[in-house]
Amino acid sequence: MGNLNVAVVGASGLADKIGKKGTVTDMTFYEVKEGSDSITLIEPSKYPDKLQSLFYATEMAEFCILVVDKIDSFLGETIVMVDSQKMDKGWIVLRNYIQPEQLTPLIAGTSLEHYEFVEENHVDMRLALIAMAKAENRKAGEGTCGSCPVDSHFNVKGVGTVVLGSVADGWFRKHDKMTVWPLGKQVTLKSIQKHDIDCDDGVKGDHVGLALRDIESDELDRGFVCSTDPGIKMSDSYHGKVQYNKYWKNAVKEGMMLHVGHWMQILPVRVVLAGADKDSEVTFELDGKMIHKSGDKGVLMYYDGGKLRVIGTITFP
Repeated sequence: MGNLNVAVVGASGLADKIGKKGTVTDMTFYEVKEGSDSITLIEPSKYPDKLQSLFYATEMAEFCILVVDKIDSFLGETIVMVDSQKMDKGWIVLRNYIQPEQLTPLIAGTSLEHYEFVEENHVDMRLALIAMAKAENRKAGEGTCGSCPVDSHFNVKGVGTVVLGSVADGWFRKHDKMTVWPLGKQVTLKSIQKHDIDCDDGVKGDHVGLALRDIESDELDRGFVCSTDPGIKMSDSYHGKVQYNKYWKNAVKEGMMLHVGHWMQILPVRVVLAGADKDSEVTFELDGKMIHKSGDKGVLMYYDGGKLRVIGTITFP
């Protein structure tokens, strides 16, 4: 069984030609199934009004389709977000007679620079994406752990508490004991569904529904993490360097209120110590605890940044 999560960003009107519309929140999900293989297409339906929508859509995906119908500041911001997520696999679809050479300077030196320019042929695109999903063929293995950030949660009559999300790393199996962070509460994984089909395991990249025992839906929130990994950490501060994107002009300053995103979490942060240049180390205080693993990247955002609200990334210890 293979699955591929695809962020469809830029202009709208492509994902609905490839897949069947599903859940709609600040993201819109479209599903494609062929036998035991599937594709989940994710559109940031509240972007550009809400930068969070673009962050979540790209954070959940392994492959990106950038649809370009005009060259403006929102396209530039989208490219910076995709680059901040280090998404180096994808396609570019051009509309309105825009030519590849117009886009090449904008993606040079970013993770998008080797994306393939493709024609907007929905049948061919669907077939190619299914082939990629089949090739993934991820399987559960021995000696690994898995984590699933919570996108949404609800109660199902006769089932109990169910969470939806994408497996961020590793794998887990039905009946595993999991810890729900930041609560530190142990639960039992009663069952797993992928695209409404009961399954025995969840593997990195799978879009899953998890039925949990020993926890109520109203105890959960988006951004919580269900995990079997003993290496999960929680941080309420950060000290180190910011990896600025090449378009961000100035270093962050003391007193600035920013946001940092990782998995399905976005937390406010305050800059409490910063040097004068972009090579200086900074100290942030987070409004809450960020759930992460050692070495994970967080995307740093400044909602009041005007035409560019993505600053760069930080690396958690």
